[in-house]
Amino acid sequence: MQIKPIASNMTELTTTEGTVILFSYETPVAALLPSGRYARTSKKWSVTTSRHINKWLGGIVAEEAPQDFFDSITGA
Repeated sequence: MQIKPIASNMTELTTTEGTVILFSYETPVAALLPSGRYARTSKKWSVTTSRHINKWLGGIVAEEAPQDFFDSITGA
């Protein structure tokens, strides 16, 4: 696994399987999956977390997934 801080309170975690997970503060909220698909949480967090997700996606349309999905891929 590789951890990469990308901005204030934004961190990327790359797993050994090739999934890149965006953390806003300490919460996994979006991911780039090995298939090339992007996913974002369907849970409504704070305005700041929404800003983090949108910044990270950079205009890419991502499918929504339940927060449980992100928790499960990080082992939370």
